[in-house]
Amino acid sequence: MGVTDEQKQRNRRLTAWKRSGKVLARAAADQTLAERLTALAAGAGTVHDLDAWTDVYGDGVVAEVERRTADLLGTEAAAFFPTGTMAQQVALRCWAGRTGSPVVALHPLSHPEVHERGALASVSGLRTVHPTSAPRQATAEEIRDFPEPFGTLMVELPLRDAGFVLPSWEDLEAAVAAARERDAVVHLDGARLWECTPHLGRSLAEIAALADSVYVSFYKSLDGLSGAVLAGSESLVEEARTWRHRYGGQVFQQYPAALSALLGLERELPRLPSYVAHAKVVAGALAEGFTGSAVPWFRIHPEPPHTHQFQVWLPYGADVLDEASVRQAEETGVTLFRRWFAAPAGPPGLSYTEVTVAAPGLEWTAQDVREAVAEFEARLVQDPREGGRRRACGESGRRS
Repeated sequence: MGVTDEQKQRNRRLTAWKRSGKVLARAAADQTLAERLTALAAGAGTVHDLDAWTDVYGDGVVAEVERRTADLLGTEAAAFFPTGTMAQQVALRCWAGRTGSPVVALHPLSHPEVHERGALASVSGLRTVHPTSAPRQATAEEIRDFPEPFGTLMVELPLRDAGFVLPSWEDLEAAVAAARERDAVVHLDGARLWECTPHLGRSLAEIAALADSVYVSFYKSLDGLSGAVLAGSESLVEEARTWRHRYGGQVFQQYPAALSALLGLERELPRLPSYVAHAKVVAGALAEGFTGSAVPWFRIHPEPPHTHQFQVWLPYGADVLDEASVRQAEETGVTLFRRWFAAPAGPPGLSYTEVTVAAPGLEWTAQDVREAVAEFEARLVQDPREGGRRRACGESGRRS
């Protein structure tokens, strides 16, 4: 079987990103298998005794990850899962049995609704309802006044597909209280909970204490290979371990993922506040750069960012923006943007990208960002085949 056009484009992007000397963040996909394994082997001995016996079914390093995470979140116990999809599905299934209600209130942009192919209903027999459809967290009033009963409220922190948005601490407390008034339990989808502490102004343990259970991921922000943890009371976690086995999550050997999780907790977790702070600098400089450009309209969302990740919206097709982005990386060695996606709603020709600021991004000054925007714009507005200006969606208006 030959290489498809899609595979060729992906290989082109990966090559350009890997060869870039200046990036805002390095993704795991930018590394070869040899590089990834070599880095894990080099660092693993700093976080665990590598002379210990090989972990099987979670009796060694996996158990250490569980203990470490429970301590950080201030919970009684925690269970390691191969995926966050499985961890959350087990949590919500456990709560459905305990509350007697299969109804889960969550946001329509939450991960189970957008990225899991209807797993909650088709696999676990759960039903979902939406207190709000606005691209933000549900308010206490919306939760309190929702006309249909539900047994569990699931809150995704941050709400990734709405732009990595977070509520204020006061609004989060009020939303949880509103759920409690309805005798509902609260589960936190904390795949990216690690970077929420600066915006909310509270520790991980204080945030987790609001809920009855919380899930966290090790690869989204901590650069782990894979894996997740579900944390809560001893009784809930024990029940979750039973369902984990039934769902096929009792994996024989998970020590590579667990070692990378420990490395993430040791190395990346302490750095996240600096990434969040610098994301505000990057976002502000992007806005300045686009304000002075020929781009007819743009939006940074949220502005300022709530975490170290945010969205940039532009009035061009995703294929046009992808081409400009990869050409910039190839020709200048600077990767400003990675992948672009067509807007899920609205007029055609509107696209967005997700920007992540991690350790490499700390080296960027505001001027570096503005210069990169100018280089990106030069490749965006000029069609190399025609020498003309690429037509944007909506030639009027500016920043929104």
